[in-house]
Amino acid sequence: MKTGFSYETPIGTLWILQKDDAITNIALRKPENFKEEETPLTKQAAEQLNEYFRGERKDFELPLGVHGTDFQKKAWSALLEIPYGETRSYKQQAEMLGNPKASRAVGMGNNRNPLMIVIPCHRVVGANGSLTGYAGGLDVKRFLLDLEKKSK
Repeated sequence: MKTGFSYETPIGTLWILQKDDAITNIALRKPENFKEEETPLTKQAAEQLNEYFRGERKDFELPLGVHGTDFQKKAWSALLEIPYGETRSYKQQAEMLGNPKASRAVGMGNNRNPLMIVIPCHRVVGANGSLTGYAGGLDVKRFLLDLEKKSK
């Protein structure tokens, strides 16, 4: 069973969940089916997120336990390659995966990202640079991109 705890952040309440010794979810919506309990690992994740929000952290050092299809895992891995403060289009992310025609599939994979911010799907934008879908909403996406641009 997963355990998790909520933490207040500049973008609202973030729920951080873990299973065993890995962070499995970071979300703005309260998840279902977990035991509400703060652990040393959820606290460490919250501290690193607070450092990120203060512009002090650009990379996260957390054990991650993501579950998804092979394609989703590849898409999420490609997100980790996008440098802090930069963006890529869905097509560019698809090219990173070796399949330039998979833009839509990449978008769907990003939509299932269980670890917002830590796996930075907010760094993916439309082909013309426009902000497009984000699980946390476009206002949150804009906030995160502006934060990274200022702190770069």
